[in-house]
Amino acid sequence: MSTHITINAAARDDLGKGASRRLRRSADLVPAIIYGGTEEPQAVAIAHKDLMKATENEAFFSSVLDIAISGKVVQAIIKDLQRHPARPLILHADFQRVDMKRKINMHVPLHFLNEEQCPGVKLEGGRIQHNVVEVEVSCLPADLPEYIEVDMLHLHLGDIIHLSDLALPEGVESVALMHGPEHDLPVASLFSPRGSEDGAAEETPEDDSQD
Repeated sequence: MSTHITINAAARDDLGKGASRRLRRSADLVPAIIYGGTEEPQAVAIAHKDLMKATENEAFFSSVLDIAISGKVVQAIIKDLQRHPARPLILHADFQRVDMKRKINMHVPLHFLNEEQCPGVKLEGGRIQHNVVEVEVSCLPADLPEYIEVDMLHLHLGDIIHLSDLALPEGVESVALMHGPEHDLPVASLFSPRGSEDGAAEETPEDDSQD
């Protein structure tokens, strides 16, 4: 189950680019929209400092959020976050309502464990390559994991961890694998660095001959 995160918001009626600019400049608010479900899209404003602080938590991007609007709580997930290209500012946020009885698709981060303790690194001098750092899963909102652990403890040189090797929580499925075994992509691998005894490259001895 993901971390519980609450975002306080205020309903707004003034729409359009001009109104959004005024919100950001005069009130330090972030314009946002909540859409989906059976209700009409709702425009809201969120304090920039509150939203910025929430985004510092990795779980913000992989959790069902409680958005409190005038005493009413809307459960939603973040779908898009527009940031300023050069300054630490959030310009706009899009949230999608969720139905706790219907499955959702969500990208969940991977947490790689025991990398320095695995034999392939500790004893064999290998290096770990992360092919992906998050996976898309499908599940009911209540089953949404904050992250998925990838235990590297027993990896040796040449070993590869695929999507099918991940230990997903009960009720959680990999979206890629739902499309067939040919989508069982590598998640992480352990390889020999260039120049090692088992590597493909071989160091060239220095030429000590004189002309």
